[in-house]
Amino acid sequence: MNVFLCRYFMNQENNSRVAEFVLLGLSSSWELQYFFFMLFNFLYIIIVLGNLLIVLTVISEPALHTPMYIMLSNLSILDVFLATYATPKMIHDFLHEPKTISFEGCMAQIFLLHVFAGGEMVLLVAMAYDRYVAICKPLHYATIMNVCKCTGLVVGSWVIGVMHSLSQLAFTVNLPFCGPNVVNSYYCDLTLVIKLACTDTYVPEVLMLLDSGLMGVASFLLLLVSYTVILVTVQRHSSTDMAKARSTLTAHIIVVTLFFGPCIFIYAWPFSSFPVDKVLSVFSIVFTPILNPIIYTLRNKEVKLAMHKLKTRYVCSRLPSQLSHLRLDVLS
Repeated sequence: MNVFLCRYFMNQENNSRVAEFVLLGLSSSWELQYFFFMLFNFLYIIIVLGNLLIVLTVISEPALHTPMYIMLSNLSILDVFLATYATPKMIHDFLHEPKTISFEGCMAQIFLLHVFAGGEMVLLVAMAYDRYVAICKPLHYATIMNVCKCTGLVVGSWVIGVMHSLSQLAFTVNLPFCGPNVVNSYYCDLTLVIKLACTDTYVPEVLMLLDSGLMGVASFLLLLVSYTVILVTVQRHSSTDMAKARSTLTAHIIVVTLFFGPCIFIYAWPFSSFPVDKVLSVFSIVFTPILNPIIYTLRNKEVKLAMHKLKTRYVCSRLPSQLSHLRLDVLS
């Protein structure tokens, strides 16, 4: 690590900005890195295949062309992107030294992280609103949550994610990075990159607190309020409905907490870094995209039925062609 630092300090006179950053990764132990390489390869494949299966199921089944499942499919798309912006690079770095990333690549990671994470925050709030209308105002659901409203919520989540990310990047990309270039993480974490700037970072950290911190806390509180109102409403119905709704909402709250908890912890206290930050970021970037399809869709009977139809349709379409090829082989 000192070798890289010395190299950049010696070139400081000829370069006004560092060309690349050095990532320390999750561990310096080669044994652990080989283990992490196998583990995260496996998890990443599950994330991509599981979430794309959900998207394909929703697209292929007309019965799932409703606001709830349209938003769920968009959540799966965001989860794939959220897991892809840094995980392949991290997997590659487990077996390579030095772990470096260009300045442009670092800024791109920061931008993509906040686009996808910000968009997912807003989409989770929109999904909670959809469930609120469905349970608390069932007679008006078709009128309130029409296709136009659903499309607006989905597009709005992406737009807010992009705007949020641009606001974060605006005060980061022009900071003077002229010397230290070692990031104690496996990706370019904004809270750590800002501290490497050759200037006082108090103002950028306050702006980050006002932007990411407040956005995360506000979204999380909106979700908790929505789910609380839904649970109170369900209590007025039968015990069977109440038990089913409580089970579903409890699972939703667990996923929301696992996603928002690390974000709030990391970005609401930007002035201090903690060793546990790496673990928390892994939870929000890797494990949450795995839990979302399990909690939101694979526990849903309609989705499982649609997946069974998709499987049957695929098998039935493949079977006749295979049988015809078999007959031709026998005759020949």
